[in-house]
Amino acid sequence: MSSVKIECAVKEKNKIGESPVWEEKEGTLLYVDVSGQKVCRWNPATNQIHTLKTDQYVGSVVPRRSGGYIIGVGTRFAAVDWKQQTITTIAHVDEGKSNNRFNDGKVDPAGRYFAGTMALEVRPAELERHQGSLFTLNPDHSVVKHFDKVDISNGLDWSLDHKIFYYIDSLSFKVDAFDYDKKTGNISNRRAVYHLEKDEGIPDGMCIDTEGKLWVACYSGGRVLHIDPTTGKRLRTVKLPVDRTTSCCFGGQDYSELYVTTASEGMDEDSMKRQPEAGGIFKITGLGAKGIPPYSFSG
Repeated sequence: MSSVKIECAVKEKNKIGESPVWEEKEGTLLYVDVSGQKVCRWNPATNQIHTLKTDQYVGSVVPRRSGGYIIGVGTRFAAVDWKQQTITTIAHVDEGKSNNRFNDGKVDPAGRYFAGTMALEVRPAELERHQGSLFTLNPDHSVVKHFDKVDISNGLDWSLDHKIFYYIDSLSFKVDAFDYDKKTGNISNRRAVYHLEKDEGIPDGMCIDTEGKLWVACYSGGRVLHIDPTTGKRLRTVKLPVDRTTSCCFGGQDYSELYVTTASEGMDEDSMKRQPEAGGIFKITGLGAKGIPPYSFSG
């Protein structure tokens, strides 16, 4: 087993770094700063970050097959033209819930964009409960609502055989699985596959590796959990030097680097002194695991 190396690769202090996505063609890392209200692209070769400001909290960003990106911003799905630096609304959700916003999202194996909502937080992880829902933006731009009464709609991914959809509602402190129909995008038969332990923190973003195991970033836990969703067992814990780990994705030339986004919002001066890299993006190498390329929205 090669030794695990953890370094702060992107030193920019995000308020709430989230939704990392590796862009293979460009060799860049795409991500958002939720309350910093921006979509960011970091180029490891030049160490440059390019950003696009949004007018509301932005929950996630995904690549689009025809070019540019799709984002969940405020309570709307929108298209981003990166060259023109423009944002165009595609569809609205959660009508009448002005206190809601999109959170995490990801593209499914058929090119649909799954993303969920939550109420705006009073303080980190403190909010009006059961206000969120899980939605899909289809390639024809129609929207499907799967279910509501969600606290904090968070991490999501699909099994390698495309038969299972994994999902996290953070305040349930578990990772759930659904039967997933790739043809229709329907999900059913919800069950728990992993229950977090007391000290592990709040489950946040996650991704899957080439062996079908999940990597779950734990907010306030300062760690990423490597879990086997078929046995419900934790295989290992990777601890980071900051507490507020938010999400993760595999990237790099062969998808063997794990990128972990973090948050600095709500930390007092003392905590910031102890964790000066909070809000940065960490690169973890030597895990002996690899990820799979992200799917792109096909509409």
